[in-house]
Amino acid sequence: MSVDSPPLGATRSGTFELRAPALDARTPASRTRLGLLGLTGMMVTGLLVAISAAGTDDLLPQPVRAGVGLVGLAGSFGTTGINLGGAGLTIVIVAMFASYVLTVGVAHRLSPLLVLGVIAGLHALILLAPPLFSTDVFSYQVYGRIGAMNGWNPYLAGPHALAGDPLYYYIGSKWISTPTVYGPLFTGLSYLLAPLTIPANVFAYKAIAAMSSLAVVALVWNAARLRGVDPVRAAALVGLNPLIVVYGVGGGHNDLLMLAPLLVGVLLVLQRRDRLAGGSMMMAVGVKMTAGLVLPFALAGARGSLYRSRRRDLLIGTGVAATVLSAFAFAVFGTGPLHLPATIEKVQSNGNWQSFPGFVGTRLGLGTVSHPVSLILGALFAVALAILIWRVWRGELDWIAGAGWASVALLVSAGSLLPWYVAWLMPLAALGRDGRLWRASILLTCLIGCFQLLAYIPHGNTALGL
Repeated sequence: MSVDSPPLGATRSGTFELRAPALDARTPASRTRLGLLGLTGMMVTGLLVAISAAGTDDLLPQPVRAGVGLVGLAGSFGTTGINLGGAGLTIVIVAMFASYVLTVGVAHRLSPLLVLGVIAGLHALILLAPPLFSTDVFSYQVYGRIGAMNGWNPYLAGPHALAGDPLYYYIGSKWISTPTVYGPLFTGLSYLLAPLTIPANVFAYKAIAAMSSLAVVALVWNAARLRGVDPVRAAALVGLNPLIVVYGVGGGHNDLLMLAPLLVGVLLVLQRRDRLAGGSMMMAVGVKMTAGLVLPFALAGARGSLYRSRRRDLLIGTGVAATVLSAFAFAVFGTGPLHLPATIEKVQSNGNWQSFPGFVGTRLGLGTVSHPVSLILGALFAVALAILIWRVWRGELDWIAGAGWASVALLVSAGSLLPWYVAWLMPLAALGRDGRLWRASILLTCLIGCFQLLAYIPHGNTALGL
């Protein structure tokens, strides 16, 4: 089958459906039991994380630990007094990852409603927990307060400008002097939420992340049907991923909000509504610049007798949206967003040991990624990106799979890697119709998860020389 022809079982219908093909009566009972075991494991471990988070320091952002910063942030489960400790948390997280791998392996043999129900239930549990792991949700609010309540430009001033604000206590040390690294649409949203109290703000961003994540699952489901991919398995790969749910939703991260319009754009491309697709993808860039990785592949992958028209329509939609976005950014932030690429480059050049290059560097006693190394990694990624786009242009590689492999290259070469970044890859892997990409996405999820476990295992950081 050529990569530019419709896959078997695909449809050009633009209707939004949330159903799957009927289950095969020949499904082995043992496989079904394994899937049910995996789903049960996801729910049990998710529940343990949610109810123990307020009492387990390793689950909380550093400023929220020790109870002082937890006032009003304990979540709906309150302080149950459960403390998993480092060893207990390690066991729970390992069990969650094992349940995830087991479930996605047999998801196509499970009831669609059951899989979707567990996805929804897991999101609800993590939504009701305290903010997990990261201080980013506090940074979102402080950037909003910098602009909306103090009149400064968040693309020029970091949180240190509000040293007297109660939020300042919650900001991670890495971000104290760093201006915002987010797109103008998201920064504008942070202006609207800035007046909320700290607990209300945290819940608002977590709710946005949870709703965005569930929207992405629904979009992946429908795009999978158009691609001839099993929708249950695709939804499970994305919606049950521990890094997306526990770290992404748990931390209220805007990567999930970015993915929602990006996946709308992917779905619109599959429906051949290219102008709307280009506009939607550009709106995703307005949330976070990472979304711009997919658009070149959509342009290169437009094939068939009308490929010139399709590329033109994608460019028209992108151009109109970019014009509107630029006008909004200039009206609200002036020339501040022009500093965004330099700020992002600086953050990446600082590196962290949880990235693949940083992990190797610390093991060799070389420290995390240095500036010259980050330039080399950036050049290697650019070469990989060019090769992948060229292969898609020549019809040798499907465009969604090409964007997925580009995301793999970005994650592997990034000097600064955070666990929820895997969300950039998973929807593309789910839709890519490439078994190697599917396996690579699961492997990356588990490897990044292993990096995080080193922080919970006693003396794990010492073993790295940190």
